[in-house]
Amino acid sequence: MASKPCCYWICGLFKNVNMSFDLIYQEKNRVLRVAELNLAIKQLIENHVPLIWVRGEISNLVKAASGHFYFSLKDEQAQVRCVMFRHKNQFIDRPVSNGQLVEVLAVATLYEQRGDFQLTVEQMRPAGLGLLYEQFERLKQSLAGEGLFAAGRRRPLPRYPKRIGIITSPQAAALRDVLTTLKSRLPSVPVILYPTPVQGQGSAEKIAQAIHVANQRAECDVLIVCRGGGSIEDLWAFNEEIVARAIAASALPIVSGVGHETDFTIADFVADERAPTPTAAAQRVVPDRHTLLTGLGDTAQHLQRALRNRLQNAMQTLDYLQRRVIHPAQQLHRQARELGQLRQRMQRAFAYRKQHQNWQWQSLLQRLAAASADFPRLQERHARLAERLALAMRAIHGKQSGRVENAAQHLILLDPQQVLARGYSMVQDRNGRVVSDAGQIEEGDPLRITFARGWGKVELKEKGYTS
Repeated sequence: MASKPCCYWICGLFKNVNMSFDLIYQEKNRVLRVAELNLAIKQLIENHVPLIWVRGEISNLVKAASGHFYFSLKDEQAQVRCVMFRHKNQFIDRPVSNGQLVEVLAVATLYEQRGDFQLTVEQMRPAGLGLLYEQFERLKQSLAGEGLFAAGRRRPLPRYPKRIGIITSPQAAALRDVLTTLKSRLPSVPVILYPTPVQGQGSAEKIAQAIHVANQRAECDVLIVCRGGGSIEDLWAFNEEIVARAIAASALPIVSGVGHETDFTIADFVADERAPTPTAAAQRVVPDRHTLLTGLGDTAQHLQRALRNRLQNAMQTLDYLQRRVIHPAQQLHRQARELGQLRQRMQRAFAYRKQHQNWQWQSLLQRLAAASADFPRLQERHARLAERLALAMRAIHGKQSGRVENAAQHLILLDPQQVLARGYSMVQDRNGRVVSDAGQIEEGDPLRITFARGWGKVELKEKGYTS
């Protein structure tokens, strides 16, 4: 499948070559200098050959004093010169030597001074890493699609585990780091090792089997799956599907501490928690003893202060209550004294009330005696006032009756019925309005005529005005 695009790219390159040389030969029979030819070919290659990955074996490697690498990349049929400048090769994480099979990301160019076709290398990796990365991405996408990386399925780690399980190689340096960290942080927690190889053929199956065994025994609260750093090939066992599914199926929470901080494996994504290093994994599963002791000390001090404050408050309350407590004999004496005071106040109030009422009675008797002596005169005055009131009422009644009779006469004179009784009549138009002017009606208008007794409807035949 890769050869088809390559053929298309080569055909396009030849087409561009023809176009470029047509431009060079605009002047008839022009002879090119070598520098012009090399420059034209260099520009042609750099402008039309993309950034590409090339696989081959390193040979004729020269590490110049300037730090640049010069070497050839060859296979069974051909070879090509390569250069990798210092600012690029300083990022290679492993030694470079002749005979290595590598893959390079390079730009095709031409070294003008010598006319040599060469590759300017941007990146270098061991051959086969590309396939491994492709397998890694395919498996990662597949498991992510199944929900194995979902945050909702991750289980919390026990805050104070009773026993910790470790799945790694007994000879691994990572085991020593984990044990040292656990001992320094919380040495009282027992550790169970499930020995298994973490690198090489069949190691993924053995890691998965160790996870199943730990779950069957159920003798620990949390598992640490760990190993030290290395290349992607060294860590590949933790990128296998069988390990990922074993971690996902585990009933025990698992912390993945594989490689260095920059290393990511499939196990990291499936585990309940990912630690950047094995040491960090040990730090995640147990609390720090010194931190716990410091926290306990702070809590103890807080409790002591709270207890001391509570005791002081209780003592103050007791003192206050003691001051309020009175001996029964003293309390009886105080109550007897209060009772005597109340009796005296009552006697004084009764005496005052009695004297006040006597004063009121005397005053009323005096007023009654004064009023009884003038009683006949008051009766005579009352009789005169009653007679004057009767006369005034009769006068007002006569006056009001005369006014009522006058108003009645006026009403009779203003009564329309009385006017009609004298031979007059009232004319109304079709809308019920009283007609007082011939200009209000027209010939042929219906009219209503009201008499003293009854009414009639007529039609206007003729109208006129009197002089």
